Amino acid sequence: MIKFFNRYKLLFLIIIAVLVRLGVLIALYPSLFAFEETGAIHGSGAYDTYALNLLATGVYGKGEPGVPDAHLPPLYSYFLAGVYAVFGRSGLAVGAVHIALDVITLVCLYHLCRRLFTSPLNPLSVYGEGTSHRSSAAPSPHAERGLGGEVLACLFFAGYPYLIFQNLTLIDTPLFMTLLYAWLLAMVWLRERARYDRTTLLLALSAGVLLGLLALGRTNVVLLAPLVGLWFLFRLRLRATLARLLPVALVSLLTITPWMVRNHGVYGQFVAISLNGGENFYQGSNRYVVPYFTAGYDVQWVPPPDGMAAGVGMTPERNAALMAAGWRYLNENPSAIPELLWTKFLVHWSIDVAPARNPTAGEAPRIDYQGDTVRQTDNQGDLQITGLPPGDPVDVYSESLFNVVGRLLHRVYYGGLFVLALVGCIVTRRQWRMVSLIWLVQFGMMFSYVLFHPATRYRAPTDPLLFALSACALVWLWAWWRRRNHQHMIQSPQT
Repeated sequence: MIKFFNRYKLLFLIIIAVLVRLGVLIALYPSLFAFEETGAIHGSGAYDTYALNLLATGVYGKGEPGVPDAHLPPLYSYFLAGVYAVFGRSGLAVGAVHIALDVITLVCLYHLCRRLFTSPLNPLSVYGEGTSHRSSAAPSPHAERGLGGEVLACLFFAGYPYLIFQNLTLIDTPLFMTLLYAWLLAMVWLRERARYDRTTLLLALSAGVLLGLLALGRTNVVLLAPLVGLWFLFRLRLRATLARLLPVALVSLLTITPWMVRNHGVYGQFVAISLNGGENFYQGSNRYVVPYFTAGYDVQWVPPPDGMAAGVGMTPERNAALMAAGWRYLNENPSAIPELLWTKFLVHWSIDVAPARNPTAGEAPRIDYQGDTVRQTDNQGDLQITGLPPGDPVDVYSESLFNVVGRLLHRVYYGGLFVLALVGCIVTRRQWRMVSLIWLVQFGMMFSYVLFHPATRYRAPTDPLLFALSACALVWLWAWWRRRNHQHMIQSPQT
């Protein structure tokens, strides 16, 4: 039985992941995800509007149909329009396709763990020509961890309650994760190539396409790419690194070039991918950030800068004005920066779901998330935000099922794995040339969201990589316990 499971373990992991997600989608909360029936879209309604406008007019824009814009990165909206065109507009169709994306992500995670934690450190046996003389020739003392570590890491991902729910909503996270983990796996394979042959070039070109698509999905990946490039230098010489990474960079740029040309035609000026950078930067850099995060609210609810209207369309000028407002606050309040960064750092790594509180329904209905909610204080003098209209999807997260049970489950699940991941960082330290890829990805995402603004939903896509370290810690602890028990049996007097 053990041999049978070991042979088909990846298949078993896929079955577990699919069954858990189907259970949530179909058995537990069928009406919650059926936005076509309820009108309440959990995730982001903007993507739904973009997709519908694309199908109706062929034009990418979320305002008046037929009027183009570039407020959000385009990839997921086009993907969603394809889902609607093939399967129809329904929560079940979106959930089923997202489950398929999660399966691909799980497969990529499985092979990533096998490569990162089971490869020997001998540069000649694995990496061959072009490797650095700095590598140790000794085999990895932790290679055995990969035998169970990849299974545990995938199990942790398959059963992660937060991602299960988020990835069944109408959100870009599942597509982003699939592309991210596929790109990371391609980069690992690319670094492992002993010779620069046709296969190596094909890997580099494929990685470039994946990186370009990632940028069209979430632009902050451009902050992560240089760190992954740095990881190549931990194993390869500079010349070998450049030979592999230059095609990646060039192809990724070519992939996004048609969209940049389209944006120039729309606005008459350079717009790389989207116009939400200034908005996101301002939301994380203003006088409301610390009070809002301290009170437990997300900063998407902060009012716009003085003199700027809320709820209007995004233009390059408005985007630039929001970016300038964020920088102006930082320049005028340098003493507030340490507390601002520390607060955002704590929110990013919080073992509780962030935001800890959400606005509740009130008498004054809002038109837009910015500017129309009611800000007041509760009986304890703490910030309180109301004003959501009846039926707003956000209001459901204040119910006991999500606000009490869901948060407690997340604290236990993610909090326990987070502590184990810290242990995993220690026990894998001798494999740092390989494992540092996980550290760099975590640092890159943290830097990105601390620079802009953090939330659990932004950090969650890279949590499965963190869980890989948790799995290493568990396998190491199990091996330590077995050795200790074995030694105890040897030393015990015979009876």
